[in-house]
Amino acid sequence: MKLVLFDIDGTLILSGGAGLRAMTQAFDQLFDIADAFLGVQLAGRTDTSILQDALRVHGLPYSHEVLGDFQKLYFEYLRKEMPQPHPGKRIMPGAAELLKALAQRQEVYLGLLTGNWRTSGYMKLADFNLDHYFHFGAFSDDSEIRKDLLPYAVERFTRLHNLVPRPEEVYVVGDTPSDILCAHPHGAKAVAVAAAHHSAADLAPYNPDFLLPDLSDLPKVLEILG
Repeated sequence: MKLVLFDIDGTLILSGGAGLRAMTQAFDQLFDIADAFLGVQLAGRTDTSILQDALRVHGLPYSHEVLGDFQKLYFEYLRKEMPQPHPGKRIMPGAAELLKALAQRQEVYLGLLTGNWRTSGYMKLADFNLDHYFHFGAFSDDSEIRKDLLPYAVERFTRLHNLVPRPEEVYVVGDTPSDILCAHPHGAKAVAVAAAHHSAADLAPYNPDFLLPDLSDLPKVLEILG
């Protein structure tokens, strides 16, 4: 058995900046502050922590009420932004072919481990018709701390399939150091993909179990994951 947990942005898809545009518009509508996320680190973060940083930069308080108001606006704007054509918007190399191949293997189970909120994560995947591969996962809704997310995904997998994976049977596939740091504390395997935000040289010092330029070499990736 293998439980394979995928990051979304930079690993499976690139939204062409739709997420940042939607966040920027939501923040502007809520607080009348334009370009609120300039200088805020985005890659590898949870959406909740990104919002918290932006609020801190602008001297604004964080609360569950603020989170709820922001999410409502963000989801509305993202629903409008995702269908728009934009330079850089694409499925990452090999991702669609890999998901199709893995979904056909009875011993492999696919899930998500992403810094997106659940609603926005599935919204992004649905725009590329990839959402149907994933019936469970862990999201920013569970914790703003990225490295704490993996147990949530495993727990949901166990409830859904009545199976308990050994740590070494869990694989985390992602494109940032945060994805590697998500896996190792829990004994899971880290599969780093240097296709978007970070180069192989950036990722190697974090000692991923596997380091790939992208997901396009299907036989090689299936050897690791399948």
